[in-house]
Amino acid sequence: MNFTDFRFPQVFGKIGQRLPSPVASAPLMLMLELARQRSWLIAPENLYGRTFQIHVEDLGLRLCFRCNHGRFKAIPLQATDVSLTACAMDFLKLATALEDADTLFFRRRLKIEGDTELGIAVKYWIDASERPAWLHQLAEKLSAGAT
Repeated sequence: MNFTDFRFPQVFGKIGQRLPSPVASAPLMLMLELARQRSWLIAPENLYGRTFQIHVEDLGLRLCFRCNHGRFKAIPLQATDVSLTACAMDFLKLATALEDADTLFFRRRLKIEGDTELGIAVKYWIDASERPAWLHQLAEKLSAGAT
């Protein structure tokens, strides 16, 4: 199965749009907190006090959060300092380092809106973050399944 252009069916997007913001954001907040506690994802100080939105287009999710001194906290759906938009598979590729943010951005699969300087800082931070071994294994399995 080729995962390159995989998108969830529209029904998932309709369900995602109806989820209350705290419910939709809970899995992401748990993953970010786990990554922070394990020192896999340490937020640089220039992210402190800033607000972010992750828009997963095919799942209909808009996840808003704030970075408070390195910790991430869900916030209600609102205008944020920077917004990253992509489909679920592209966010997975970004998280597993199968693709870097620049590649996704220039292929128009990742949109960055809002504070340009902050968006670039987030992009470099994500690309430079070390991934745990299990995430590398997941990436290898995904890439092997894509051929």
